[in-house]
Amino acid sequence: MSRSRLKVFFDGGCRPNPGPIEAAAVIGGAVHLFENLGQGSNEDAEWRALNRALELAQSLGLQNIELVGDALPVVRQANETLKRGEPRNRHEAEFLALVAKARPARIRWIKREQNLAGIALARRHPR
Repeated sequence: MSRSRLKVFFDGGCRPNPGPIEAAAVIGGAVHLFENLGQGSNEDAEWRALNRALELAQSLGLQNIELVGDALPVVRQANETLKRGEPRNRHEAEFLALVAKARPARIRWIKREQNLAGIALARRHPR
């Protein structure tokens, strides 16, 4: 019998862009918010969200995780970084340091409306 992967949803954002960064991760229905992550662009925010989600999953002792996010460029870059094994920037360097401790089973893209972490962040900023 194979074990199913545990989905770890992640999303980051900043308001305005660039601006203060916040992120969220959702694991097993529990929302984890990360504030005061510095200043940066939306791409910086997505990378910080990915890295915080991975760090959180590791701190909880979770294995066989699937990182799920709606930022296609960041998902692609993270997967390329895994293959390459060499960082091109500080976000990738932090990611590879985390992956050295425990590698995720998969990193994949989903639509924004399916991202539970994105939904959690959006609820913080009603329009």
